[in-house]
Amino acid sequence: MALKLTDLKSDVHNDWCPGCGDFGIISAVQMAMAEMNLDPNKTAVVSGIGCSGKTPHYLRTYGVHTLHGRSLPFATGVKLANPNLEVIDCGGDGDGLGIGAGHFVNSGRRNVDMAYILYDNGVYGLTKGQASPTLKLGVKVKSLPLPNINSAINPTMLALAAGYTFVARGYAYDVRHLKELIKKAIQHKGFAFLSVLQPCPTYNDILTKEYWGGEGLLDAAGKQMPRTYKLEAQGYDGVVKSEDEMEKEEKIKLAVMKSFEFGDHTPIGVFYQNEHVPTYEERLTQRMPTYKTSPPAEQKIARDDGTPLANISKLLDELSVN
Repeated sequence: MALKLTDLKSDVHNDWCPGCGDFGIISAVQMAMAEMNLDPNKTAVVSGIGCSGKTPHYLRTYGVHTLHGRSLPFATGVKLANPNLEVIDCGGDGDGLGIGAGHFVNSGRRNVDMAYILYDNGVYGLTKGQASPTLKLGVKVKSLPLPNINSAINPTMLALAAGYTFVARGYAYDVRHLKELIKKAIQHKGFAFLSVLQPCPTYNDILTKEYWGGEGLLDAAGKQMPRTYKLEAQGYDGVVKSEDEMEKEEKIKLAVMKSFEFGDHTPIGVFYQNEHVPTYEERLTQRMPTYKTSPPAEQKIARDDGTPLANISKLLDELSVN
């Protein structure tokens, strides 16, 4: 039976601030899941701390609201315990690139088959608008007494350097385009990273929806033009089509160059995609042939008398030190 959007909306009251970009993101997630007809009983949404952390509360799927900066290792554990689940991790720029930065980098090395959506508004919105790791040097949002003293992390470039096999950027108020990016991220074979530019109407009075919509930016004819442009509309192609290392390197170089475009001409779309890298699950299956057919989460762990049934001898062999 085909899913409807109402099938994916929970009864929990949504208390995000009016006008928050999070509404656009969760709408795009729901639209993507409905169009893909993802079974809510086989989908798990994981989050950390921050405004983005509330996402699992508002979706009628399995969900886990975890610790600050720790959503990625938790989501990785969920996926590896049950590779038959569709796992989507939703985190904020402060959550994922501040305290969670180490997990962000190491997740790229593993290439687990899941999607990570980063809500990027440049501030810690839940704790009164301090500068997050993605706020540019010298920018003063209204909650800061002085301009930001730190340089900003470039999430797209960091993901490329860490080894993510799908790297994209969307915009929260371009919901239909974002929905298509989310579908691509979920369908991708490997670890997909999707950064979403998300205005915070309460604390970030610089990167507002008016700013991204092109306020003060006029073309040659004097017409207001948005500050975002779609990569695919420019003929950009970041998809690696073979196992050739030179092609991979060229695509990464091109994506890195594009990642530095930010401001009046900010690209959104798929920067890089490579499905010729083995997933972590495939690597595990090479060592444990029954991993996918009998994953840990689907094994009965104990008999009726409480004695264990799970056979972890092969895993222990892998961990043993000779």
